[in-house]
Amino acid sequence: MSKVPVPDRLRRLNAEALPKGLADALRLAHLVAFRRSLEFGTAARRLGNRLAAAGRGLVRRSVRSRGASSPADSHPRAGAAPQAPPRRFPRFGAKNLAIAGLGGALAVLLLLGYQAFNLPLPEDFAGDPRGLSLLLKTAEGETFASRGRFEGDSLTIDQLPADLINAVVAIEDRRFYDHGGVDLRGLLRAAWTNVRAGEIRQGGSTITQQLAKLIFLSPERTFERKIQELMLALWLERRLDKGEILALYLNKVYFGAGAYGVDAAAQRYFGKAADALSLAEAAMLAGLVKAPSQLAPTRDLESAQRRAGLVLEAMLDAGFIDGTRYREARNAPAELAVLPEAPAGAGYFANWVEREARDLLGGLSGDVTVRTSLNPALQRLAESVVARRLEAEGETRKVGQAALVAMTPDGAVLAMVGGRDYAASQFNRATQALRQPGSAFKLFVYLAALESGMSPRPRIDDAPITVEGWSPRNYDGRFYGQVTLEEAFARSLNTAAVRVSESAGRREVVETARRLGLSSRLEATPSLALGTSEVSLLELTGAYATLPNRGFAVRPQGILEIRESSGRALYRRQQGGGTPVVAQHDARAIDGMLQATVEWGTGKAARFDWPAAGKTGTSQDSRDAWFIGYTANLVVGVWTGNDDAAPMNGVTGGALPAQIWRDFASRAYSEGILSPPTTRKRIAAPAEPRSWSEPAPRKTKRRRSGVERFFKRLEKSIESLFD
Repeated sequence: MSKVPVPDRLRRLNAEALPKGLADALRLAHLVAFRRSLEFGTAARRLGNRLAAAGRGLVRRSVRSRGASSPADSHPRAGAAPQAPPRRFPRFGAKNLAIAGLGGALAVLLLLGYQAFNLPLPEDFAGDPRGLSLLLKTAEGETFASRGRFEGDSLTIDQLPADLINAVVAIEDRRFYDHGGVDLRGLLRAAWTNVRAGEIRQGGSTITQQLAKLIFLSPERTFERKIQELMLALWLERRLDKGEILALYLNKVYFGAGAYGVDAAAQRYFGKAADALSLAEAAMLAGLVKAPSQLAPTRDLESAQRRAGLVLEAMLDAGFIDGTRYREARNAPAELAVLPEAPAGAGYFANWVEREARDLLGGLSGDVTVRTSLNPALQRLAESVVARRLEAEGETRKVGQAALVAMTPDGAVLAMVGGRDYAASQFNRATQALRQPGSAFKLFVYLAALESGMSPRPRIDDAPITVEGWSPRNYDGRFYGQVTLEEAFARSLNTAAVRVSESAGRREVVETARRLGLSSRLEATPSLALGTSEVSLLELTGAYATLPNRGFAVRPQGILEIRESSGRALYRRQQGGGTPVVAQHDARAIDGMLQATVEWGTGKAARFDWPAAGKTGTSQDSRDAWFIGYTANLVVGVWTGNDDAAPMNGVTGGALPAQIWRDFASRAYSEGILSPPTTRKRIAAPAEPRSWSEPAPRKTKRRRSGVERFFKRLEKSIESLFD
């Protein structure tokens, strides 16, 4: 083995001032710690082998020295039965015991030296650099979720309320002021309780030990980590006084719901500063330390209140409060000043807003408050409508998932459902999934045609067509001959749409879709008109919002403003303005075609008490079904399908998606969540178009009678008097 270099700090040891054995032991301990190539496990194993060998040698020498028999005993009398030699036990002298004790002490020194050398001691207690934490609020300012580490302000012991300090000491470490970092009595009591219970019921960690874990150590449960925890607790007690330890602990400990530190928890749960906490609120916060994720009052208020009751009992038993204050706090338990934890569906919205906020703020760190456009009542309504429809028809129609996005005409997202069950899957089908929109893409085809000079009234052939070897067909397999653009759009005739696309130009169709907000990849193939390029529900709904927004571009957003904890505004959404991307007369024309779709076309299942406009969409083999529609003050997009793109059982955009749309929009108005839109004139349905193969019916002119002619002339005469 190569010679181990001796560091300078070992040369400074005064061997003459120490007993030779202890000085040698210290040198050996430091060398083992200094030379990390000598793994502790290998060194300990070698030491154990040597001690075992020495013990066996001592036993053999003791047996040999005392096992020699006298001559008389070595020759038993004739006829006597042979007797077993008496069992002898080795006797260790003082010298042997000293050797064994020295070996044990050396092993302990090796262990402690190794652990001391590897203690993660920092220069200060600043901890990890803070990231960005978000406190999400509704449009009305009610907190509904948080993302990241919300830490709040760091408080001194003088800024912490006495009730909170006493509550934490009473429930977590009642002998905190009496021990030096490690409570041997508490350790023995916890060990005895756990042995009797046959499982871990109590922990013997003091507040100082918990602080050591929070600042320095990983959460893994190993013997090595426990040794380091004990050593760090002793070190902390020598560096800090009890008040500093308590303040540091309460500023670092996790209280659930993303809140780290008592100031963040007070703001998160009660909407107030820590120094304004009542006794009941302080008891609730102290009770959360044991299991913050499970006991968080935003998740389970009753469990948090029961735990607070145990804390109050501990405070009464420890003498921190009297019976009067105990009864007052028990009779008036703490209540939340914020919304409960975001319902499952709102998690999709919260995750989307978090990504939007981080993009806006870049590398900024610290605690910020994000006021969003979320409408909690509409969010609950969206979740219930989607869940009810899927529960009723999902199995029979082979529909596994659905998504819904609701926004204002200027793009402020009011509600979002990204899937059937947020707890089972956080994948957001409203923002992340890219699926074929089918005929819902025809909005851009017909808008491009209108912009090229066509009008809704001229007729176009709905007849077989072949483009580059591809021949589309209509959903019902029929052809309708000469139809107007409005009829072709409202009845979602595929062959007519392809003719319109080829006439307007595929590149123009793609450019129109881009202007209205589609950012996904669009392939300018003949099938472009039938929605074969994949898009997300959010971007498609935002594109439709351009029309009720008077032709101005719309970018869906969920953030109204962002503020620092100090109140300084970092971002504020601009209202109004924008760039017009659709001319007013073209917007009115396509709006009329969308209204016709709902009134008498493929989207009539979405019709309800208020005028609406929209478009259905169904991809090949019913793998995706869509309905995107709007009223004067609400834009809603709905998608149904399966995550594995399996075909549904005959579901089209005019069926389940249109029904979900109608249920949501009608209840939003009837239940008073939104003000009803202004009344618009409904569009009458044209005569049922004939099949392409059927001859046009012959028109006959009925001759008016003389009485009819008389009254007709009289009517015209009366009208002329008022001209």
